[in-house]
Amino acid sequence: MNATPPIDHALLRRYDRPVPRYTSYPTATQFQECFRAHEFRQHAAQGNAQRAARPISLYVHIPFCQSPCFYCGCNRFITRDAAKGERYVQALLKEAQLVSPLFRADRPVRQLHLGGGTPNFLKTDTLGVLMDGLRQNFMLTAGSDRDFSIELDPRSLPEDPASYAQKLAQLGFNRVSLGVQDFNEDVQRAVNRLQSVDQTLDLIDACRDVGFRSVNVDLIYGLPKQSLQEFRHTLRIVTSARPDRVAIYGYAHLPSMFKAQKHINAADLPDTEARLALLRLAIEELGESGYRYIGMDHFALPDDDLLRAQQAGTLQRNFMGYTTHAECDLIGLGVSAISGLSDCYSQNFRDLRHWERSLEAGELPIWRGLSLTRDDQLRAAVIEQLMCHGEIDIPSLEQVHEVAFREYFADALALLAPQVADGLVQCSTDRITATATGRLLLRSIANCFDRYVSRDVPVAGMAKAV
Repeated sequence: MNATPPIDHALLRRYDRPVPRYTSYPTATQFQECFRAHEFRQHAAQGNAQRAARPISLYVHIPFCQSPCFYCGCNRFITRDAAKGERYVQALLKEAQLVSPLFRADRPVRQLHLGGGTPNFLKTDTLGVLMDGLRQNFMLTAGSDRDFSIELDPRSLPEDPASYAQKLAQLGFNRVSLGVQDFNEDVQRAVNRLQSVDQTLDLIDACRDVGFRSVNVDLIYGLPKQSLQEFRHTLRIVTSARPDRVAIYGYAHLPSMFKAQKHINAADLPDTEARLALLRLAIEELGESGYRYIGMDHFALPDDDLLRAQQAGTLQRNFMGYTTHAECDLIGLGVSAISGLSDCYSQNFRDLRHWERSLEAGELPIWRGLSLTRDDQLRAAVIEQLMCHGEIDIPSLEQVHEVAFREYFADALALLAPQVADGLVQCSTDRITATATGRLLLRSIANCFDRYVSRDVPVAGMAKAV
C-alpha cells in the first residue's frame, strides 16, 4: 500500500472527473436542514448510554484570515481586527457550554484540532483563553498519546517563531500543520500568498525545538503559473526540512462557487497534461526522499503515526482527513463546523451572524445534518476501507453488517467493472483491491459504492480525481 504509485497518464485523464473527497459518507451535500438540535441531542444520548462510551475528538473552526488566498475554498472571513477573534472565542466557549453537557464527563478528548481560516489569527492570550475554556468544559487528556494540532500560517504569527512555538507547547499542542502551497514568487503573486522560505523553515525548526511530535506541510499542484522546474525547487526545499507528513492537494478551479477564485486568470492554469506532470513530479520527489504513500494526497515518513496506524489496520478518515483515532466521536465547534457521531452527522450554520444568534438565544447552532441509515453505515464502512487501506475486506463486512456482499452491491460491482478492465482494481473471492495505479484514483473507485451520486451529472463543488 505504501509504495510510490506509478502514473498512467491515459488512465488518469480518463478518470479526471469531479468526485467527493469522502471525508464522510454520506457527504455533506446530503445533509438535510430538517435535522436540527433535537436530533443531535438524541444521538448524543444514545452514545452516552453505551457501556464503553467512545472518546471524543474536538474540531474548532477559526474562520478569520488577514488576507484572502485566491485558491481557497474554505469558509473564512477577511479582517485585520483582532477584537473580532476575541469576541469569536467568547461565542465558541458559549457553544462549548451548550454542547459539553450532552456528553458524559468521563469521555476523554484524545484529539483536538484548530482549523480555519487561520487559527494563529488569534492573539496568544486569546488562544490561551480558548484552551482554558475547552478544558473547563471537556476532559482534555494530558497523556502522551494525545493528538492536539493547530493549522498555522507562517506569514502572520503573533510573535517570533521560537516563543510562539513554546507557548503552543505550553497550551498542550503537539502537532502543527503549515500551509505552503508553492515557494515560487510568480505563483504566490498569482494566488495572493507571498510567503518566504525563511518564514516557513524557521517555524518548522521552532516546532521541532520544543518537541512537537509531528509537523505537516501542505502543498498544492495545479496552481496558476506553476512549472515543473520551479515546483521541483519547492518540493526539494520542503523535503530537506523533513516534515513528518506532506499533503499534495490538487487545485480545483470553481470560481462560480468560491468568489476569491475569480481573481485567478484561468489562462494561467496548467492544462490536464501539465497537472499530471506536476503530480508525477511530486510523487517521484517524495518517494526518492523517503516518504511513504498513505493514500489520496498524503505522504508520511516511515515512523509516522499515520503510517503505523495504516499498517495496523486502524487508520480512519473524517472531516479532518486521515486520523489515527478511529474510535472517537467528532464534535465540531464554530461556524460551519461538522460533527460526526457513530450514527449521525451535523453541521453548524455557515453564516457567522446566524451562528452567533443561535448562541445568543441559548440554542445549539445546528444548520443541518443526517441520521445514518443501516445502508449508509454499511457503505461508509466500505468506502472507509478503500480510502484508508486500498481494499475491501468482504468477509469482515459480511460478518459485521450481516449481508451477502456481492448480492447487496451487485449494482456497485457493475459500475466497478470498467475499472477492473482498466487495471485499477483486482477482485478475488474475499477482497477488492486497488492496484498500484488505482491507489491514485481511490475516490473514483469508492464512488461506485456511493448511492447518492448521479452517474450522469457531475456534483458541483467536488474535487477532481487527480
